[in-house]
Amino acid sequence: MTLPKPPKGNRAKTIMTLLVVLVIFVWAFAGISFNGIKATAWQTVQSIVEGFTHPDWGYVWTGEGEDLISLLVETLAIAILGTIMSSLLSIPFGFWSARSKGQRKIVSSSGKFVSSAIRTFPDIILALLFIKMVGPGSFAGILALGVGAIGMLAKFYSESIEAMDHGPSESVVAAGGNKAKVLFFATLPQLVPEFLSYTLYRFEIAVRYATILGLVGAGGIGTPLIFALNSRSWDRVGIILLGIIVMVTVIDIISGKLRQKLV
Repeated sequence: MTLPKPPKGNRAKTIMTLLVVLVIFVWAFAGISFNGIKATAWQTVQSIVEGFTHPDWGYVWTGEGEDLISLLVETLAIAILGTIMSSLLSIPFGFWSARSKGQRKIVSSSGKFVSSAIRTFPDIILALLFIKMVGPGSFAGILALGVGAIGMLAKFYSESIEAMDHGPSESVVAAGGNKAKVLFFATLPQLVPEFLSYTLYRFEIAVRYATILGLVGAGGIGTPLIFALNSRSWDRVGIILLGIIVMVTVIDIISGKLRQKLV
């Protein structure tokens, strides 16, 4: 038994696609400056591995507020407050962006445009901007995460609103319910679980972002990490990275189980 030959047209498309990808790869590689690998690269790798295998356990807890556990808690607080802020701000943007019956297309299109514009700013760029406004520290990190997530959450929220089943709302209206009853008995029961699920998903991302905001002075565990890297204190780098790995993994597991129960 022999397999049928693929159509010649498909083969030509595959070859053309691979050629285009190859050209793009070569063009991208030619556009970067590559001066080779430093002579100390292997020594640096060995030092990093040494830091992981012999971390600075004395940094885990000192009770002075500048230890690993204290700064991980601060990082977590930045992520929680930033996520709460962004989830609240994203609700009006979500309704603005959602296309609904009787609404002019320009209204939802303008909402989508604004949400997309906010989404283009990386959180670390927003952190640098807010540091200039409110000074370095955790508050700048909270503002960066709070504003930076609006575009993403507003998009998810608007898609939930557009996909909402209008049957329950029509049933409440047919039974004589007013707009408040439609909101509480038909709209919110459908939207709240999905909104919470997306918010938890964003929270997982915010925890990761919060660990690097300190690299630019926006608080959290990133600040001692950049100091340890600059001073080549690899045992301190090792314990900080281990702490981040444990925290992110635990939060991912808990958040994933919660989202499974919600949706």
